[in-house]
Amino acid sequence: MTAATYADLVAFPDDVKTEVLGGELVTQPSATFGHCYVRTLLGRLLGGPFDFDDDGPGGWYIVTADLDVRFTAHDIVRADGIGWLRPRLDGRYDPLPIDVVPDWICEVLSPSSTKRDRLHKSQLYARHGVPHYWLVDPAARLLEAYALDGGHWKSIGVYDETARARIAPFEAVELPVGYLFPSEAPTTEEPG
Repeated sequence: MTAATYADLVAFPDDVKTEVLGGELVTQPSATFGHCYVRTLLGRLLGGPFDFDDDGPGGWYIVTADLDVRFTAHDIVRADGIGWLRPRLDGRYDPLPIDVVPDWICEVLSPSSTKRDRLHKSQLYARHGVPHYWLVDPAARLLEAYALDGGHWKSIGVYDETARARIAPFEAVELPVGYLFPSEAPTTEEPG
């Protein structure tokens, strides 16, 4: 069996999240509401000040929609959050896949992706020099942040929903971590 490439990935319909990892085609079920919510809020909370707000620090392209990024001919990902410093990507975002290693990647954990995000993708991103990797767990309501140090991930912090933190590489702005998660439904007691 031949290792899968980008041509194999694009043969799938657009509405099927498909990646090529280690030459294997990997499809995922539709994202949950919590997963989508985290992606949307990452785009708003980071993309706003770092990508398109005139009064923010700027300097980044932040994408939280499926975007094909190729690390090798047999490793093409569609991460949940991807960011590049503008000078590194300017003029190199068309056509797909993008062959520029991102400066930041965020994966939103789900039961179907946790092992892959923590193991295979984590190793892939470190091997190719992605400087910052975040994992967001909607079920545990946690954000884990890592920085590449000597080819290995070094934890720079784990933040729960009560945290308001300045997290590299976006430390110029305080991130209210709890905003990434949908509000928990209030419990109501049965009238008695």
